[in-house]
Amino acid sequence: MTEPRTVLSIDVGGTKMLAALIRGTEIVDTHRMPTPRQGDPTQWLAALFGAIASWRGAYGSVGAAVTGIVDNGQWSALNRNTLAIPDRFPLTATIERLADVPVLAANDAHAAAWGEYAFGAGNREDMVFLTISTGIGGGIVLNGRLLEGLAGHFGQSRSAEWADDVLEDRVSGHWIAREASPHQSGATARDVFAAARNADDWARRIIETSAGRTALLCRNIQLTLDPKRIVIGGSIGLAEGYLAAVERALEPVPPRLRPSLHAAALGENAGVIGVANLAECQQNLRENQK
Repeated sequence: MTEPRTVLSIDVGGTKMLAALIRGTEIVDTHRMPTPRQGDPTQWLAALFGAIASWRGAYGSVGAAVTGIVDNGQWSALNRNTLAIPDRFPLTATIERLADVPVLAANDAHAAAWGEYAFGAGNREDMVFLTISTGIGGGIVLNGRLLEGLAGHFGQSRSAEWADDVLEDRVSGHWIAREASPHQSGATARDVFAAARNADDWARRIIETSAGRTALLCRNIQLTLDPKRIVIGGSIGLAEGYLAAVERALEPVPPRLRPSLHAAALGENAGVIGVANLAECQQNLRENQK
């Protein structure tokens, strides 16, 4: 078997930028810095590459995982409250100028979905990945292919019941914290889970409501795509008791209609590992076509 090559993975989110040297599933080195939010992404990326200048020559390709939508290497915001960027920013071309090696770019949840499919809880079967944290992201892998574009952005789905809200605004960590405010001033989602462990009914009700809505999303995904498994990650999705609450909400569902849920195995590294593998596969394909 061919040894994996070292790839530079970049993860750009609303609060942090992460650069990591990845070899297969091994994280060789990392560098973190805050996402500047001021200026434009060209300046942010230039600052990041300046900070990791000593890595030049250690990698032969770059994988970039970013929040928002990536179409043909161009990056657009999906939720400007998370990260406001210019529409159709030339992400791949910008990084190629900075790195001088081939670049592949993907949505961060799509990259994490591929990481879990290839190396984690996806078990290389048809799967859907859901990351539930401050928002909700997702990715779909069918017949060994990662679906791109808008596919998997489940958190942006809408309901007639919540005409002015998207699903993530009624499920995610921000919603959990907001619902807790009448009961505990300044509470975070982490505080709510702690209160639930202490048997506080108000906290348990908030978590069960969120988990119930996630369960309904999983039922709809199963009826739409019929994946072999749904892998759930993110700080809320992997919080103690959350997945069990989703499973309880699904107990009345007939077995053939019930999704098979699995906890994500790669944790916060799923995105950088996944996008590194995608970039390496793209580089191998290019070389084989020469």
